Amino acid sequence: MEDVEYAATLVLELGYRGGLFSGFAEQEGRRTVAGELRRALQTVLHREVELVCAGRTDAGVHAVSQYVSVPVHADELSLSGRRLLASLTALVPDDMSVRRVLRADAGFSARFDALGRSYRYRISCGRARPVLLWGHTWWLRPAASLDVAAMNEAASMLVGEHDFASFCKVSSARMLLEDGRSTSRYLEHVQVSNDVEMGEPVVVIDVRGNAFLHNMVRIMTGTLVEVGRGHRPPAWVAEVLAAKDRTAAGMTAPPEGLTFVGVSYPAGLLRTWD
Repeated sequence: MEDVEYAATLVLELGYRGGLFSGFAEQEGRRTVAGELRRALQTVLHREVELVCAGRTDAGVHAVSQYVSVPVHADELSLSGRRLLASLTALVPDDMSVRRVLRADAGFSARFDALGRSYRYRISCGRARPVLLWGHTWWLRPAASLDVAAMNEAASMLVGEHDFASFCKVSSARMLLEDGRSTSRYLEHVQVSNDVEMGEPVVVIDVRGNAFLHNMVRIMTGTLVEVGRGHRPPAWVAEVLAAKDRTAAGMTAPPEGLTFVGVSYPAGLLRTWD
């Protein structure tokens, strides 16, 4: 795409059910969130577009508030926000939802201007199959329960800035290190609690941080479940962190239990597209 000067940035708040997508990022021959959104945007804007998202999700992972930025030309600023929303809603598949149409200054990046990102992981315990939450929770059977207090104690050891190499997919960690990039991240909040959603009991793991490594939340979840099942003491999680080795951690929890919940930006950066 040739160099052009853009007048502003179109920002979309996007939700999707991840079950039938091969993740956010475009991949040859696969159905992806970015691929479906690009087709819709190019139909509306009648041109090729550049997409940047706040956090690329893996295959099967859901989102309720993902942000995507698209640079726009001066003549596109006259487009109606209501018309944009209606057109995109009609063009994207029914497992995607364009929730809001926003505007930011030229040069805004949904990825690099983000202050933090939030995730929620849901776990259903017991022999009874989840009903309305099916496809959005990890059905952990036959475990009747998890020790949520022990999991929450272990989770507190993940708060702060740490090297999370133990909680990163091996190939991704290797690539980061070869590129001279860090596997350190800052987590502001990690909490495990009981909740009820749509009338069904779930154990939820809420995580908020500045950025995340590949599979990081899912590996954290698999590790915390080891504690919840009584297989490991809470203090073991500190040992996993210190090891900086993927083999020291628990399993990678399945993708369907994970939802990208939201992104935070500096106040006033995003405005409604009228």
